[in-house]
Amino acid sequence: MKTDYQYVKVELSQGLALLRMDNPPVNQMSQVFMGELDQAMRGALAEESVKAIILTGTGSNFVAGGDVTQMLPVKDKAMFVERLMWVHSLFNAMEQGPKPVIAAINGNCLGGGLEMAMACHYRVAVKGVSLGLPEVKLGLLPGSAGTQRLPRLIGLPDALEYMTTGNFMKAEKAWSLGLVDELATAEGLIDTARAAATQFLKGYQTIKTRMASRRFDRLPSAAEKTALMNFVKAGMAKKAKGYIAPFKIVEAVDKGLSMDFAADIAREADLFGDCVVSDVAKNLISTFLNERAAGRLPRIKGLTPAKPRKVAMLGGGVMGSSIVHLLLASGFEAVLWEINDEALQKALAAIKKTFAYKLKTGKMKPEQLEQLIGAKLSTTTDLADLKDVDLIIEAVLESMTVKQDIWKKLEGICRPDVIFGTNTSALPITEMATVLNDPGRMIGLHFFNPAERMPLLEIICAEKTSDQTLASSVAFGRAIKKVPVVVNDGPGFYVSRQLGGLMGGSVYLLADGVSGEEIEKAMLDFGLPMGPATLSDLTGIDINYHVNKTFERRLGIRYKVHPLTEAIYALGDYGRKTGRGYFDYSAKTPVPNPRVTAVVAGYLKDRGVQARPAAPGEIVELMLACGINEAALMIEEGICDRPADMDLAMITGTGFPPYRGGVLRYADTWGLKNVYAKLKELEKKYGPRFAPAALIKTMAEEGKTFYQDR
Repeated sequence: MKTDYQYVKVELSQGLALLRMDNPPVNQMSQVFMGELDQAMRGALAEESVKAIILTGTGSNFVAGGDVTQMLPVKDKAMFVERLMWVHSLFNAMEQGPKPVIAAINGNCLGGGLEMAMACHYRVAVKGVSLGLPEVKLGLLPGSAGTQRLPRLIGLPDALEYMTTGNFMKAEKAWSLGLVDELATAEGLIDTARAAATQFLKGYQTIKTRMASRRFDRLPSAAEKTALMNFVKAGMAKKAKGYIAPFKIVEAVDKGLSMDFAADIAREADLFGDCVVSDVAKNLISTFLNERAAGRLPRIKGLTPAKPRKVAMLGGGVMGSSIVHLLLASGFEAVLWEINDEALQKALAAIKKTFAYKLKTGKMKPEQLEQLIGAKLSTTTDLADLKDVDLIIEAVLESMTVKQDIWKKLEGICRPDVIFGTNTSALPITEMATVLNDPGRMIGLHFFNPAERMPLLEIICAEKTSDQTLASSVAFGRAIKKVPVVVNDGPGFYVSRQLGGLMGGSVYLLADGVSGEEIEKAMLDFGLPMGPATLSDLTGIDINYHVNKTFERRLGIRYKVHPLTEAIYALGDYGRKTGRGYFDYSAKTPVPNPRVTAVVAGYLKDRGVQARPAAPGEIVELMLACGINEAALMIEEGICDRPADMDLAMITGTGFPPYRGGVLRYADTWGLKNVYAKLKELEKKYGPRFAPAALIKTMAEEGKTFYQDR
């Protein structure tokens, strides 16, 4: 048999063929790689001197899944399904062949990698490695018999849970479920796999009884399956609205798991084809790829980022305490500065509260938290104590004077290479940096609340932020497991202004007689985590008002605050923090605030406007048109010119529905000609807030899209 391949290393010894997959960096199942594996596996199966086969990976990966970049351009479902069935033919040849195949799982065994391992007759895994079928997170289903083999191996309830969530499991959990047959150390993995092969050769194990496709002992009865599937379908209708893959997984399982395995996998392949050609899958795959590329900018290519070990946090309020949580959880040494001892004590209590979920779920014990804080966190009220830190993050009072005073003092205390990161959400960073002798060391590090859970880190470059400062800040974002999206300084930066544009259209609908309840429902049905009124109550009506006033002052007539917004602000009901905003929170379930309802009714009466119903489509189109236009305006102004980053920021920072791909991906789907026409219509009806950006007009006329893959 042939042993010389580029991506598969074949070793023959004492009747065993060891096939070591080696396709850096993660052993992705690319077409070329799988072609070589097919040849090597079939060669070993046909070679008379080979009695058993061991399949393993290299480094930290067995196989970490398929090459999703090959799925993005797929439009021909039939051609793709045909290619997928070729993968099935390989896996079936392994499972139904004449020789035992042992999977020696050395590292991450995900997606198609796990499906490959399940087609083997025995699975040995290194302790602590991850296994899972995460395809659903990319809008896909396990398409290489995962929906059929996993339930047969671990039972239907657990299999559905892992397939519809995409969650990983550690090898120890996989062993307890029956997915992994034996655990081993990294050093002893191959020897353990050889011993397992010997069990087959001596007849203690048989291929026939070890074939997952012929296992039925873990499957429920017909009546039990019907009851379980009905329960799962009911829950899925609520949890997975807008997605396709979870429902396709359920369908594959519901109609499959029969005596006819060939029919089951053919159906699964067809359902996979439905997913791979869908906009939902393409949006989710694009978002996944965008996340991996976030922060990789030409201006910092080749630079070696600094690697801070000791980070100071100025201010221990809501945001500061959450950021300290991140620092501690990521292994950094943290120094917390506050204005006095009383504030420090409050901050320490707040930091401990941020770990409540980990304590509640048993991921951390109280004594471990105390040990972590004792070992990694120090506190001070003296700025001089920050002289040896590597990075400083500031989240103090939103006052330019206060912030500049602190930074000026710190410049005289800290080393010249220390990065100054401000968490301001509104103040101009370029202006803030003017007090420094070296403004190049200052950058915006805008976290989103709660910082320990929200994945986005918006990194804002001021006019003079140096490339080195930016490179180190991006690397820091990665180190604390955040998605680093880089934008330029400007009012509201990117996310806050984009969110304001998306949600800001609601007041025009209210002033036109559309009920707030209809607006909320339409945006929730669109897929946003909350409607504009709920969001405003959460962030604070007063805060939003002052931000809007800043936009009005700095950006001109387009952003003039609507008179209805002025009237609602004048009430003094600012949201959850005051107990009333657009909603009244005095009871267990929030209800519309009658004071706001009266203000809106009075406004409509004074202007002779009648209350009217509005179709969800009308509401969504107005809100999205305003949001798309805002994005285009920011591109024109140089705030951000990378659509992929802009959409990624909205998905990871605000909960914009991932399956829609982001504001600009949605614009491409809608069509820029249609967006432009809608904006012209809205401008005529509601005024300059909706005047189309010049970029929208140009793109509409030239038939362009924000993304080049359209």
